[in-house]
Amino acid sequence: MKIKGIGILALVSVWIFWQCKPASEESSQEVLPKLGNWHVDDAGDTVYHQIAEFAFINQEGDTISNQDVKGKVYVADFFFTSCPTICPIMKKEMLRVHEAFGDNPNFKILSHSIDPTYDTQEVLKDYAEKLGIENAKTWNFLTGEPQKIYEIGQTSYLTTAMEDQNEPGGFLHSGAFVLVDQEGHIRGVYDGTKSDQVDNLIKDIPKLLGS
Repeated sequence: MKIKGIGILALVSVWIFWQCKPASEESSQEVLPKLGNWHVDDAGDTVYHQIAEFAFINQEGDTISNQDVKGKVYVADFFFTSCPTICPIMKKEMLRVHEAFGDNPNFKILSHSIDPTYDTQEVLKDYAEKLGIENAKTWNFLTGEPQKIYEIGQTSYLTTAMEDQNEPGGFLHSGAFVLVDQEGHIRGVYDGTKSDQVDNLIKDIPKLLGS
């Protein structure tokens, strides 16, 4: 017997509730919930939503997979280098996250390009260097097969990531920063275009790192 848990609509509701809580209440919360679908298996154990297996190429030309973030806390987002709208704001905010945790070996950032045809490894390397990211030790800018990137964005990270010629730049994506724990569970979703929500993300990351 399997009991279904919260779906995407419920996840959105949880996210809205979470982000609207007073700062004093949020900062005092020590245990972050596991977001996304869940079910109780036949043994009575709760099985939580996890990020699916993946393998993409980073700005250094290296393959980055689940194994590279296994046992680590990371933040994922979706963008493209020629984005004319929210991406510059998102990257400015993500730089704050990198500055706070970039020296922690147990923390990573995975930024997935939703325009991988244009955003080759070389383009991503140049983009990263212009942001001041000299290597991929912490922050990985990822490219790969378009459909696999769209699929993992929408089915694993539960965010919007797709091609849409009606949108500026030809792509549609949310500004979400998705916080993932050491076991691949989503533990928080934050609007990467809003400094106050990124402040909350920076406060929440140590709760998973244990520091």
